Amino acid sequence: MISHALTIVINELKKHLGDAYGVPMTDDAVKLGNLAEGFATGTGTAGVARDKLIFSLVNIKEEKALKNLPNFVRNDVTLKASFENPPVHLNFIILVTATHSEYTNALLLLSRALRFFQAGHVFTHNNVSPASISTGAPPNPLDQLQEFKLIFDLYSPSMEEINHLWGTLGGKQYPFVIYMLRMLELKFRAVQNESGLITEVVSSFMHKHPTS
Repeated sequence: MISHALTIVINELKKHLGDAYGVPMTDDAVKLGNLAEGFATGTGTAGVARDKLIFSLVNIKEEKALKNLPNFVRNDVTLKASFENPPVHLNFIILVTATHSEYTNALLLLSRALRFFQAGHVFTHNNVSPASISTGAPPNPLDQLQEFKLIFDLYSPSMEEINHLWGTLGGKQYPFVIYMLRMLELKFRAVQNESGLITEVVSSFMHKHPTS
């Protein structure tokens, strides 16, 4: 589900680059990648491609404000309550890096990405293109997002945090920006128990006289 969420946003960014700047979709200008693997030195070799805008997941944080949610779902049609573990709400720190060998091109594409998120930083199943949801989606339906709301907020790290981050990734710093992807709900539907709902409370009662 994490990869599908980022793939949807990347597809939307690629569509924006094509519509606004004429960058063809076949150019594959935006990709997922782990900068810690280094750069690919040739065709077919492992590593991150150069001259791309790379999205990398660098941290995951739980949204503690939504931790104490009810563990049941009420169904007023069947008059039953299903008990299941509440979903986990997570925030993700996303590193967006321009890996272009030409520094000017790196700054150019990074600024285009910044303006893309400035124009619209909330992505839902209702406001993105259906092609963005289906293209590159995981083959297993359980790994796909059906209904979603992805919120991208600009994150400004301190110089110390930047130093630690790039030190962990290998030491070389490239033009980058960091976003916090907020409120991705992760849940595997597994009903623990099911019971009927209380539909009526009877408060009147009487004692039965003992028989002799």
